[in-house]
Amino acid sequence: MLERLFKIKEMGSSVRTEVIAGITTFLTMAYIIFVNPDILSATGMDRDSIFVATCLAAAVGCLIMGLWANYPIAQAPGMGLNAFFTYGVVLGMGHTWEVALGAVFLSGVLFLLLSIFKVREWIINAIPLSVRYGIAAGIGFFLALIALQNAGIVVGYDATLITLGDLTQPAAIYAFLGFFVISALAYLKVTGAVMIGVLGVTVVAMIFGHNEFGGVISMPPSIEPTLFKLDIVGALDVALISVIFAFLFVDLFDTSGTLIGVAERGKLLDKDGNLPRINRAMIADSGASIAGSLFGTSTTTSYIESAAGISAGGKTGLTAVVVAALFLIALFFAPLAGSVPAYATAGALLYVAVLMSGALAKANWDDVTEAAPVLIAALAMPFTYSIADGIALAFISYAVIKTLSGRWKEVSPMVYILALVFILKFIFLD
Repeated sequence: MLERLFKIKEMGSSVRTEVIAGITTFLTMAYIIFVNPDILSATGMDRDSIFVATCLAAAVGCLIMGLWANYPIAQAPGMGLNAFFTYGVVLGMGHTWEVALGAVFLSGVLFLLLSIFKVREWIINAIPLSVRYGIAAGIGFFLALIALQNAGIVVGYDATLITLGDLTQPAAIYAFLGFFVISALAYLKVTGAVMIGVLGVTVVAMIFGHNEFGGVISMPPSIEPTLFKLDIVGALDVALISVIFAFLFVDLFDTSGTLIGVAERGKLLDKDGNLPRINRAMIADSGASIAGSLFGTSTTTSYIESAAGISAGGKTGLTAVVVAALFLIALFFAPLAGSVPAYATAGALLYVAVLMSGALAKANWDDVTEAAPVLIAALAMPFTYSIADGIALAFISYAVIKTLSGRWKEVSPMVYILALVFILKFIFLD
């Protein structure tokens, strides 16, 4: 049965290798079951329910990717998008978390339609690389600012907007400790570096009396507080257009880049450099986002950490199915997830910010018409506290600068259309 489903021998793998690869991938991305509830609960959502929704969304995404697309690529609620959901849409723009879930649902439906009708490639090719690099780096800076705030390392200050906090406080010390440990372990290529860092800081804080132990294992909490609570009608408000586009574009870029990058490392591309069954993979991603919004979590996307499992030999969808099974088992570890304080996850956020900010190195800094939109996107997201505004300003700046430079032919019609839409949004809706 496994051979029929996954063609394991044909792909040059074995069941044992696939299982080991799945465990490896899970250990590298399991931090999301601690971090996601910590971030989304700031909206007023039930933390335990988010924990369950996170595990279920990840399991559903991995199962679809493994059983239908037959790729060793795992999925879970995406970092950056969960921060935008909380700090941008709910706390920043004042929408309810139910409406934000509705926006996630609609973006997932749009992504699904783009995948079914195979217009995904046209859209991705129409978006300038510089804009994509700027968006990735901007999300990294946005995560970094949130991490520093959560740990009290950066605080508000009237004269300069922000300033350095009290670094002698336990939260700041533990956040830095976690970040240092995670970075060092990642450099040493220790599997599960992020999870080790998060749990290590949690345990140390307990030892010194700065955190309470809530237990390890219990029956899964109820998902009822967030299940099917999304407000789709409320998300159809014209003011949420940019939010839906932000969820859609970030997921689209993230998924495309992850799929190609991970597949290239695992030698899963065909002789022309294309990824077979990419539409199935994209549909799996969009389907997982839709399911996640129904459960009660932000956008679900493909994880670059899947590369760890592929490096361990994973070549088929069985790897993703193993990850799904482990996320379902994780449902019984809710007390442990609830014991992780915000400053313990701050180190993980900082580390993810480092990885995402690396996109800046790919930008063409010798061409100011390409470099300027990168910088605008990267700076606008943390300083406006909004991924959506950062994306909007990136498109506008790219279109305007290229046009004024006499290089308007390099701008695709889609970029001009989006730039105009975002301009009108700033004029009439903000």
